[in-house]
Amino acid sequence: MTGPALSCAEMPVLRQRGQREVFCGLTSIIWLHRKMQDAFFLVVGSRTCAHLLQSAAGVMIFAEPRFGTAVLEETDLAGMADAQEEIDREVERLLSRRTDIRRLFLVGSCPSEVIKLDLSKAAERLSRKYAPQVRVLNFSGSGIETTFTEGEDACLAAMVPDLPEVDDRQLLMVGALPDVVQDQALSLLDQLGIGPVTVLPSMRADDPVGVGSKTVFAMTQPFLGETCAALERRGARHIPAPFPFGEVGTTAWLRTIADEFGVSDAVFERVTEAPRARARNAVARASEVLRDRSVFFFPDSQLEIPLARFLITECGMRALEIGAPYIHRQLVEPDLAMIPEGPVLSEGQDVDLQLDRARAARADLTVCGLGLANPLEAEGLTTKWAIELVFTPVHFYEQAGDLAGLFARPLRRRDMLRVAAE
Repeated sequence: MTGPALSCAEMPVLRQRGQREVFCGLTSIIWLHRKMQDAFFLVVGSRTCAHLLQSAAGVMIFAEPRFGTAVLEETDLAGMADAQEEIDREVERLLSRRTDIRRLFLVGSCPSEVIKLDLSKAAERLSRKYAPQVRVLNFSGSGIETTFTEGEDACLAAMVPDLPEVDDRQLLMVGALPDVVQDQALSLLDQLGIGPVTVLPSMRADDPVGVGSKTVFAMTQPFLGETCAALERRGARHIPAPFPFGEVGTTAWLRTIADEFGVSDAVFERVTEAPRARARNAVARASEVLRDRSVFFFPDSQLEIPLARFLITECGMRALEIGAPYIHRQLVEPDLAMIPEGPVLSEGQDVDLQLDRARAARADLTVCGLGLANPLEAEGLTTKWAIELVFTPVHFYEQAGDLAGLFARPLRRRDMLRVAAE
């Protein structure tokens, strides 16, 4: 007689700390500056920080993006200059030239944190000076102890204390999504009769986004642990749900919210029936090559657990190891509960030890960062760049087939090359 099947939520976690292979939190500015149309991100860092942003964003020299770098020179790093005065001077120069800025983020970096530069003090001082036209906030984009998606978490968490208090019951959708995906989500919620719905981050500073004791919020990204805690401190209540990846994940996410707002089964089925069918068909077509194949996740973006759930439950893959930089149990527990016992669940990274496990496992597909992909390809492993899963629209029904296709593409390429070699 056998007991009930276990899920990954009940399995032990392999925790390791050592050398890591990740981008820093400054990378998150690349999608945040596109999302917040009246915001500017001023990185207080080195020329390396500036090169990273320019390279990652692909911004041409004559473009006028909504981010920049206040470069710390040798005199700043040596304590020979008053960095606070220099920040004030750079901000004044920036705001006099860019009168469209309503939100200014002072973003810490590895160099500014190493010299203990107090950007929170600078933000408070500058906010008083430029209020009410410009609100100045600060957050850390340093990569010393964090992974790159935690830059968004730090940014949104910094915004929460300044959100106005609201008394009405509302749904707050939390997490930066591509505009087309966000519009789809809002349309589905509207058809279900759920409202009012607001979004954090909002496109503009004067968008009606507030928080209060009657606010319930649903996360769209699994890396927003600090933001979740900040909203709960403001009295809002989190609605735990699987993340909206694929048909199953999206339906579970919507169903959880619908239950919270008392939506009937009949209305839910009427609204979701057609998009669910489209998503199932799209995933089935795209995932033919994925079925019965194995996958190994290196920790990179904190998307690993819900993505593994999608690949296992909807695409028929077998996960050998699911590595995540940090596991926010409160956020990913619903996804973990849907993953059957079997894969190693690891948190953190000692890259040399994990590389040994990946080489021994020799999964059909290895999902990893850019720094590991080429060396592993040279060893005969098929890889998928993890960062592409952050920059590509992959949430909700209409993107479900595209999401499966991102994982299928490397395997199809490998199969074609083998045929050509024969």
